[in-house]
Amino acid sequence: MLIYLLRHAEAEILAASDEARRLTPKGDEQALRVGKFCQRQGIEPAVILSSPVTRALQTAKLVAKSLPEVELVEVPWAKCGMDPWAAMDELKAYAKFPSVMLVGHQPDLGGLAAVLLGMDNVQALRVRKALLMGIDASQGLGTGRGTLQFFVPVKLM
Repeated sequence: MLIYLLRHAEAEILAASDEARRLTPKGDEQALRVGKFCQRQGIEPAVILSSPVTRALQTAKLVAKSLPEVELVEVPWAKCGMDPWAAMDELKAYAKFPSVMLVGHQPDLGGLAAVLLGMDNVQALRVRKALLMGIDASQGLGTGRGTLQFFVPVKLM
């Protein structure tokens, strides 16, 4: 399985709560750019899994606009504070798909990527806003079993 990890796009700083933070106009543009990039590059996951937090869900919905055949599923386990090992266990339920996109948060996605890639420091990867990475997990979902395929910041899309 190929796992695409996407950090949410730019969000407003102030809101009623952290979970209520919405995308800024720049964030909307970033998310749409990611979607168009995926479409141009033939990146079409079988399913998009998204954190239920507003900014991540908005990002996922805007990316999905460019990928109309892709199902979007809100998954509570991907909210802020996601544990990388628990996320790997949750992703196993989607192993039947050739590819899955997970839209979430930092440092959670960086930690998941670090574990999949076998890095000793789960804080080693800084995933910037609207950055997309692809990890080949065809050897199975486990510590160090993934291979980094790409790591693309939105400004290069």
